[in-house]
Amino acid sequence: MANEEDDPVIQEIDVYLAKSLAEKLYLFQYPVRPASMTYDDIPHLSAKIKPKQQKVELEMAIDTLNPNYCRSKGEQIALNVDGACADETSTYSSKLMDKQTFCSSQTTSNTARYAAALYRQGELHLTPLHGILQLRPSFSYLDKADAKHREREAANEGDSSQDEAEEDVKQITVRFSRPESEQARQRRVQSYEFLQKKHAEEPWVHLHYYGVRDSRSEHERQYLLCQGSSGVENTELVKSPSEYLMMLMPPSPEEEKDKPVAPSNVLSMAQLRTLPLADQIKVLMKNVKVMPFANLMSLLGPSVDSVAVLRGIQKVAMLVQGNWVVKSDILYPKDSSSPHSGMPAEVLCRGRDFVMWKFTQSRWVVRKEVAAVTKLCAEDVKDFLEHMAVVRINKGWEFLLPYDLEFIKKHPDVVQRQHMLWSGIQAKLEKVYNLVKETMPKKPDGQSGPAGMLSGEQRVQTAKTKAQQNHAFLERELQRRKEQMRAATVLPSVQIKEEPLSEEEADGEELEAEEEEPMDTSPSSCLSTKLANGLPAGRAVGGDNLNGHPIPGCASSPAARELKAFVEATFQRQFVLTLSELKRLFNLHLAGLPPGHTLFSGISDRMLQDTVLAAGCKQILVPFPPQTAASPDEQKVFALWESGDISDQHRQVLLEIFSKNYRVRRNMIQSRLTQECGEELSKQDVDKVLKDCCVSYGGMWYLKGTVQS
Repeated sequence: MANEEDDPVIQEIDVYLAKSLAEKLYLFQYPVRPASMTYDDIPHLSAKIKPKQQKVELEMAIDTLNPNYCRSKGEQIALNVDGACADETSTYSSKLMDKQTFCSSQTTSNTARYAAALYRQGELHLTPLHGILQLRPSFSYLDKADAKHREREAANEGDSSQDEAEEDVKQITVRFSRPESEQARQRRVQSYEFLQKKHAEEPWVHLHYYGVRDSRSEHERQYLLCQGSSGVENTELVKSPSEYLMMLMPPSPEEEKDKPVAPSNVLSMAQLRTLPLADQIKVLMKNVKVMPFANLMSLLGPSVDSVAVLRGIQKVAMLVQGNWVVKSDILYPKDSSSPHSGMPAEVLCRGRDFVMWKFTQSRWVVRKEVAAVTKLCAEDVKDFLEHMAVVRINKGWEFLLPYDLEFIKKHPDVVQRQHMLWSGIQAKLEKVYNLVKETMPKKPDGQSGPAGMLSGEQRVQTAKTKAQQNHAFLERELQRRKEQMRAATVLPSVQIKEEPLSEEEADGEELEAEEEEPMDTSPSSCLSTKLANGLPAGRAVGGDNLNGHPIPGCASSPAARELKAFVEATFQRQFVLTLSELKRLFNLHLAGLPPGHTLFSGISDRMLQDTVLAAGCKQILVPFPPQTAASPDEQKVFALWESGDISDQHRQVLLEIFSKNYRVRRNMIQSRLTQECGEELSKQDVDKVLKDCCVSYGGMWYLKGTVQS
């Protein structure tokens, strides 16, 4: 207290922060000179700067009339640098060292703590410094003198050897540089010579020097004062007491280092709970890789909604044997590569997807078989398997977790959606790896049990029981449909004759229903697509109308309307599609729908084809070669016949060409289009039609989806 009384506050000064020159203000530190002499008194001949490097060079005149100046030494330096003959390129045109160059260097890279202060009328104005540069004398003229000396010595040696005999011819070895690898290029870029070369390539920007008493300097000096008197620019100086104390006494680096730091790949549960739910699921699955849904819920906590978790887990993981396995693209991002073989992420993801798909077929996988199909090195395949399986001696790799039957029974809609996704992945793998087409194992009630758990007799008994149940159900459904149609379709002016099915026809329809493999296992929606007015689907005239009126149980159902909207939207984007590609797009569409959507009620292949034809499309009977490798679904080609634009006629002519030819040359297509349309089509019109419907391969044009590479 006594010290405070002895040192009272005698004046308070307002501090202002000026920002007009905050990004342009530099502090130049010159070499020490006598106090009576300032650098502003010395004429500045030139100034230049390299902005990126913050490098400055100044040329200042030397007072050659000063009694302390040694004239003979100045003449000797000029002679050594420029030689006896002076020209425009001479450093010292007066044949006397009459100027000196100063070159800058940075004193510190962090200038945030420094500012230039100007005190005026009881106010202190601070401007942050952008850089602090120390100017030191540059002795580059000595390098020029050495170069001149070497040139003179070389010239003298050349004169003395003119009288000597011509030198013998020497053998020259020519070497060609090898292609530079990526690692060698990175080392070269980081080398000192390369950085010096890059610095030298930056052009100099010439500046104009204005002295202290110049009017321009006076004008610029006004920017060191805070321009706004209302204090708008000074908001950064308004701090709370705790913030101000932290600025005065920041924590020392030693205290920061003393704090325990967890590894970068370790995240505590407390830190995990602070993340959004989607990120929590992603972090857990990325670290655990395989997890049952019950374990995931226990880690996330009891307050988390299971529906939200189900929605989030499907974005980062795939269902394998009732358990969730993290997706391949989560473990192998786009720009990553294998640490063992250097394979890109795309190839690794495809190989790991193959391993995951194999585990959807069986509990066991053999590593050699995976390596033979994927063509990946043994270390990469071993990494895939260690993520989701455990090795058993003399047996192979067994899936890590037991089959989660409880999840399968509790969430059939999720199981069905995952089944659709695996069907799309399977089709892609078959095409990439040229696999023999295998069928995903069909399990009643959406995978009601693990593969390989039933004996042969149990399977036969289960199939018989299921067939009997389906038969009784189909009979009841048929009667109900007949009664509904009889009540709904009979109009006052229209008399419809009801023709019951004969016993042979009914048996035939039931057999057809069993042989046709639907895209879903629900029988009710399949029945609605096969019966219209009591007739078999094959004999019904049109799938969406009956005597000009819609069928209540078929076209007007929500599933039929949704399916028709999907088909119309798909063919508006892609004019030509094979049945195989359409099914793949439909599976992807299903995978993006919420659980319980009406399209999950069951859509058969027949219903999908009938909807395509009812949407204004036509089937193009492309004459495939006899030895084609295309599947039956790939040989069924559908095309939108009329889309409402001006190119409909051109596309129809093109489709008629491909109904008689499997592949066609462009000149034939162009001549046929000209002949049918009656006018010469421009190249742009022909290109548009070909782009809509065809692909080019080996100089020939094919309908989309029909080319066999």
